[in-house]
Amino acid sequence: MKIFVAGVCGFVGSSLARWFQAASDRVSVFGVDNLARPGSEINRSQLRSTGITVDHADVRLASDLENLPGPDWVIDAAANPSVLAGVDGRSSSRQLIEHNLGGTLHLLEYAKKHGAGFLLLSTSRVYSIAALTQVPVQVAGSSFRLDTGKALPPGLSEEGISEKFSVAAPVSLYGSTKLAAEILALEYGHTFQFPVWVNRCGVMAGAGQFGTPEQGIFSYWMHAHAARKPLRYIGFGGAGYQVRDVLHPEDLARLLWLEINDGCAGGERVFNVGGGSKNAISLAGLTTICDKHFGPHVPQADNRERPFDLPWIVMDSRNAKDRFNWRPTRPLLSILEELASHARHHPEWLELSNGLASLPAEEFCA
Repeated sequence: MKIFVAGVCGFVGSSLARWFQAASDRVSVFGVDNLARPGSEINRSQLRSTGITVDHADVRLASDLENLPGPDWVIDAAANPSVLAGVDGRSSSRQLIEHNLGGTLHLLEYAKKHGAGFLLLSTSRVYSIAALTQVPVQVAGSSFRLDTGKALPPGLSEEGISEKFSVAAPVSLYGSTKLAAEILALEYGHTFQFPVWVNRCGVMAGAGQFGTPEQGIFSYWMHAHAARKPLRYIGFGGAGYQVRDVLHPEDLARLLWLEINDGCAGGERVFNVGGGSKNAISLAGLTTICDKHFGPHVPQADNRERPFDLPWIVMDSRNAKDRFNWRPTRPLLSILEELASHARHHPEWLELSNGLASLPAEEFCA
């Protein structure tokens, strides 16, 4: 089986590539990356050392895919993954659309040409910002907790946000590109008769992630805390109550492997993939864990309210559990221990992320 990974030198792409390469002797992995993200070259060297073929290519250019060998499966892990993409001054809205929608189009054409299956990595950011800001929460200790004493909107329960939660605009420019890519992928699969799976991923984290304030926040916060860089709790009273759940890429890889080996032609094709309520923690709670590893380091309070910041996002992945008997196996503390160990052994990591060590960690919304 030949598995192609677009965005193979990113954190998630490289993690998936290594996992699949080790999963079975009958699997060979190859991929492409435009090497634009800081740290990509490090991952390229590591991947090549394990026998994974890595080529320099940009999925925005259809011609870059023309001479690639045919795969059995295509994993679309190539995207600009920041909710601020297109509005933060670092990338334009056109660049965002070219990356996240145009790139998926070219990869779908590549899959169609070779009769390959298609695995799209989407995001929790396809869910409605307006609906998410109205999620009823109450303060419990140092975090927000879902207020189940109030009426909950469709698709929301104590388990988190399900696939039935509203995707009505606005969802951010980033979220809209991924939602459009989902629809396009499903249409291609139906029209041209090849299997397509869509996985809406929550926050991912693990050792080796080049975290920034906008994406990879768990890794960023851990490394910045260890390095005593300025940290801030922004919005929600400046207390760090906002909550996210976290998933290790190994658990994502296990689900993709189940999808690849699934023999059913029909059924649901869109799944939430997150750590769930057991792997959820507030930013203040994450700081407490960091304090235990590296000593106290107090973030500054910043009461600014910003349109993309949300109080509580926990992914309900029960549909994936019911369909594939899948559930996360890496508990929260295990993931955080892995990040802490990496921070201790790699004090230079933030500098490798293109000097981002000087930036405050302003987000908990990726």
